[in-house]
Amino acid sequence: MSNIDTMAEGSFKYDPDKNYDEETLAQQRNIEKEITDSQSLVSEQLSVEELIEEYAKEDEIYRKKLDDLRSRYKNVRKTRGDGNCFFRAFGFSYLEKLLADDTDMPRFKEIASKSKDELVTLGFPQFTIEDFHETFMDIITQVESKCPLPELVTSFNDQGLSDYFVVYLRLLVSGHLQKESDFFINFIEGGRTVKEFCGQEVEPMGKESDHIHIIALTSALGVGVRVEYMDRNEGPTCNHHDFPEGSRPSIHLLYRPGHYDILYP
Repeated sequence: MSNIDTMAEGSFKYDPDKNYDEETLAQQRNIEKEITDSQSLVSEQLSVEELIEEYAKEDEIYRKKLDDLRSRYKNVRKTRGDGNCFFRAFGFSYLEKLLADDTDMPRFKEIASKSKDELVTLGFPQFTIEDFHETFMDIITQVESKCPLPELVTSFNDQGLSDYFVVYLRLLVSGHLQKESDFFINFIEGGRTVKEFCGQEVEPMGKESDHIHIIALTSALGVGVRVEYMDRNEGPTCNHHDFPEGSRPSIHLLYRPGHYDILYP
C-alpha cells in the first residue's frame, strides 16, 4: 500500500517530534550501501545477451533496441550507478584500449602530464589537485608498462584509486569548460557562470554527466567516443552520437537514462 493510500484511510499520523528529513537521509544511505555491496565499480565483461535478460523481458521497446545493439556489439562491461559512471566508464574503457594498442599512449600521456600545470594556471590550487594528478599518472604508467588486464580491473575496483582517477577527470572537464567559457556559456542554464556550473555540476563526485561533460572531456583529451542511446523513444534502433562531433570513436559507451556502461563491438 502506498503512503498516499495510507493517508487516504486516515491511518497516517504526523509526529512533530520525528525527524522525517533524517529518516529520508538514512533511507538514502541504506540504498547507497545496497548498491555498493551488490555492484562492482567496474564489472567483468558480460554478454549483451545478459542485458536482454535484465531489461527487455517485458518491454517491447527495449527488446527491439537490444536486438539492434546485439547486431553491432558483442559484450558489455557494467559500471556502478553512483553518479560517476560516465567518468569511470570512459577512463577504464580508454585505458583498456591502450593496453591492447598503445599507439596513442605518448600523445595521451603528454596531455595528462601537462594538465596539472594548466589547471594551476586556471586557478586550481596546486596542493588540492596534486594527489589526484599523481594517482591519475600512476594508473596511466601502470597501463604503459603493459600490466595484465585483471590488474587494471583491480585498480578500478579499488575505491580510493578509482575515485581519485574520476576526480581528476572531473577537474579536467572543469578546466576545459572554464578555458573555453565563451563557447560553453551558451549551453548553461539558470543564469549561472561557467565557474558556478563547474562548482555545482562538474567537480562534485556523484553528479551525473550530460552532453556538456562529454564534449569537454573528449575535446580536452582528444579521445573520440561513440555513445549509443537506449531510451524509450519510438523506433527499433538505438541512436548514437560521436564526441567530439565528426571524430572517429576509440571507445563505445551505452547510455540508458541516468547511466553509462562500456560496449565492445
